[in-house]
Amino acid sequence: MGKNKSLDLFLEEARRRGDRIVFTNGCFDLLHAGHVFCLEEARGFGDVLIVGLNSDDSVRRLKGAGRPIFSRKEREKVLSALACVDFVVPFDEETPVNLIREIRPHVHVKGGDYSPEDLPETPLVRELGGEVRIVRYLPGWSTTEVIQRIKESL
Repeated sequence: MGKNKSLDLFLEEARRRGDRIVFTNGCFDLLHAGHVFCLEEARGFGDVLIVGLNSDDSVRRLKGAGRPIFSRKEREKVLSALACVDFVVPFDEETPVNLIREIRPHVHVKGGDYSPEDLPETPLVRELGGEVRIVRYLPGWSTTEVIQRIKESL
């Protein structure tokens, strides 16, 4: 098992019960309705939902200066409070490939602004016997768009 003992224990128990494990990931920098929709949809594909959360450094590398707005600990606290989320695990890389290798989810879910072919993790998910599912994108609900709406309202 991996370096995260609490994740290892969670996965061991879920597998013992025969749970279908769903995994999604993201920055979740400013949690909004689009995120909640995606997370609730993801949870519907299985019995437990594990969320991979980009570290502050990886958010900066992906999104640029000024991001994240909220620290990893703050983002983790908010995500963990959602009923649809069973476990949150931070990661520092740009892609969650190492987490996917550790978790071996039955389903990997991303928001509708992607296609399975766009995702660098798709080959690994399929190699491990999992499937990639894309949930519908809610127009106007990207974090960048929400930040822009806030700036325009000031």
